[in-house]
Amino acid sequence: MDLAALLPNWLRSEDVLALIAGGAALLSFIIIWNALLVKDSLPDRIQGLEKRRKHLRDQAVKDTRQRSQLIGNDNFKLRIVKKLQLMKGEGARRISAHLAQAGWRSKDALATYLFARIFLPIIFGGFGLLYFLGTNPFDWSKAGAVAGAAGAAFFGYALPGIMIKNQISKRYKEIRKALPDGLDLLVICTEAGLNLDSGLNRVCREITNSAPELSDEFALTSIELGFLPDRKEAVLNLSARVDIQAMKTLVNTLLQTEKYGTPLAVALRVLSAEMREERLMKAEEKAARLPAIMTIPMILFILPALFIVLIGPAVLQALDAFSS
Repeated sequence: MDLAALLPNWLRSEDVLALIAGGAALLSFIIIWNALLVKDSLPDRIQGLEKRRKHLRDQAVKDTRQRSQLIGNDNFKLRIVKKLQLMKGEGARRISAHLAQAGWRSKDALATYLFARIFLPIIFGGFGLLYFLGTNPFDWSKAGAVAGAAGAAFFGYALPGIMIKNQISKRYKEIRKALPDGLDLLVICTEAGLNLDSGLNRVCREITNSAPELSDEFALTSIELGFLPDRKEAVLNLSARVDIQAMKTLVNTLLQTEKYGTPLAVALRVLSAEMREERLMKAEEKAARLPAIMTIPMILFILPALFIVLIGPAVLQALDAFSS
């Protein structure tokens, strides 16, 4: 059977068949050319970065406008604090340093703290005076009620400081716990060829979910290393924000590597091993103190129950014998 007879009349021409064969050959050449061609993705990446930068800039402008509107609508606390001239001087800088150690670095946090220090004693003292004079639950005299209200006012004055100390303690505990793992990641980054700035930036991205406190501090240090004129100042700021011995040791190590040119990866590896060993020694110390801590609970709760179980049947039998 002739296969050409199955084709339409317009395809039986030799010219049409030649055109089809040429088109197929050209299409095959283009496909192979595109497969073997090494494309330069740099323009696409630059365009993507420009779009990302524009998106971030628009988002930052939007957040700034929203924040400005919010502050413009409700800045009663800020106006009161500024009128009293409380945001200037050495005391305000010291309070800002404590707030930064607790993780609160904005200017609004300072205004909120100062506002609470002013009005919480008034609120607590007023409610305490109304409670002790109005209900008088303890049958106090007026002098006793005034003293109780003064104690409530003092508690209101001390409450913001107590909250900051508790927050600093919790934050330092989390940072101390996550620091050896963060140093291990920093060692890997530096051994891979990254400098200190890029290594800190990479580590803070990796530990954002597991250790947000340490990630926050490393990210801020990486930013300061990039724009501060003195790199030593940026590293010392990290030690000022996280006032624990482990972070001071890390800062001293970074300063020595910057000053003497020693290998950063080797120094960080040794420091990480020392921190892990110190943490293990603290765990062993707690385990060694456990018998001494458990002595009093055993005497108060376990030994009486044990004596009842062991001596109780004999005492009951003796009471039955004497009663009969």
